[in-house]
Amino acid sequence: MIDSDGYRANVGIVITNEKRQILLAKRFKQDAWQLPQGGIDTDETELDALYRELEEEVGLNPDHVTLLAKTPKWLRYDLPVEHIRRRQKPICIGQKQVWFLLKLKSGDDNITLDSHHDIEFDDWKWVDYWKPVDEVIDFKRAVYEDMLKALAPILFENEHSIPIKLSRPLQFTAIKLY
Repeated sequence: MIDSDGYRANVGIVITNEKRQILLAKRFKQDAWQLPQGGIDTDETELDALYRELEEEVGLNPDHVTLLAKTPKWLRYDLPVEHIRRRQKPICIGQKQVWFLLKLKSGDDNITLDSHHDIEFDDWKWVDYWKPVDEVIDFKRAVYEDMLKALAPILFENEHSIPIKLSRPLQFTAIKLY
């Protein structure tokens, strides 16, 4: 679903474990790491898309996770010019994303990357909370930074030692959902 400004609507998924680490996944047959994410279809709600993408990309269903929070607004990034498909109509110039924070309540063995016919990832690992900012492709870094800063107070329960180490100020906080 591409809006009138050329942005594709998308859900992003942050899965955390008991150690407050984040699941980072490696793109299929690439040396590129990112968090699970995917488009919102025309007939879907954000939550419908979240659970569909969760199952398609990492093999988890709603019973495997607890929904903790979401970003309260769309976060946008522009695609580099060389990634824009000019022949595709409508033209997509970037993505707008709403991000969800989930806590894995089942075992790691429920994470499967090949449960769907279109495999997105071929490896995954648990990483420290801020690591995805360093690992993701350059043009997504600002969105990852903003999203992680917004979700940190929920995950770290407003502890004084929230590990916010990034350069830009916090612009908004996530909406707690439980």
